[in-house]
Amino acid sequence: MSSKLTGVGVGPGDPELVTVKGVNALRAAEVVVVPVMDTGERGRAEATVLHYVPQDKVVRVVFALNERTDRERREAAWDAAGERVAGLLRAHATVAFATIGDPNVYSTFTYLAQTIAELVPGTVVETVPGITAMQDLAARSGAVLTEGTEPLTLVPVTAGAAVLKDALNGPGTVVAYKFGRQAAEVAEALRETGRLDDAVWGSALGLESESIRPAAELDGGPLPYLSTLIAPARREGGRGGKL
Repeated sequence: MSSKLTGVGVGPGDPELVTVKGVNALRAAEVVVVPVMDTGERGRAEATVLHYVPQDKVVRVVFALNERTDRERREAAWDAAGERVAGLLRAHATVAFATIGDPNVYSTFTYLAQTIAELVPGTVVETVPGITAMQDLAARSGAVLTEGTEPLTLVPVTAGAAVLKDALNGPGTVVAYKFGRQAAEVAEALRETGRLDDAVWGSALGLESESIRPAAELDGGPLPYLSTLIAPARREGGRGGKL
């Protein structure tokens, strides 16, 4: 029989935001893989998973998530990680891979699934959706993501501040991910597009080090890499104006 690999979204950090289906998938798997950096510290996915499954069921696999410049080194780490997970699938009927947020939104799981399809043909791949950082930040800050016919644009600032500025010049709400190292450029883009006053940013959501503040307080200093920004749509006309 074919083995099954399930990507499980475990949310942005707060263990209470893992869905019931996600918890069931983690507990049903024979092993649960969690991605870690080559520096070895415990990541958010692992910390969340350990609220629901025992340590001896968790397998830590290095993905060099902190490697941004050396492509050859990064790809070598990816190949090694893929082989490690492939070996687990050859030995176990069910393997879960825990990823922060959602497995289909800027997730490590996407690339892993593609690698496994080549290394272990016939593997059944499934995903369990998870709460995203933008949903959690909206709930914690009171920012409304969309109303009526407004579009919602999600931008990884790792693609460049120019991409974010283009989105901010457009309609609807703009959400920016992974902007901590480019906080100064993000603040400037908000000011230039007139989107600074209503915007909010957050990091470490649901954790002890959580920080949620108005984007107007951004001073250009570095922020945690996994910072999230919400710049709500320009809204006029009072309640229900966009309905």
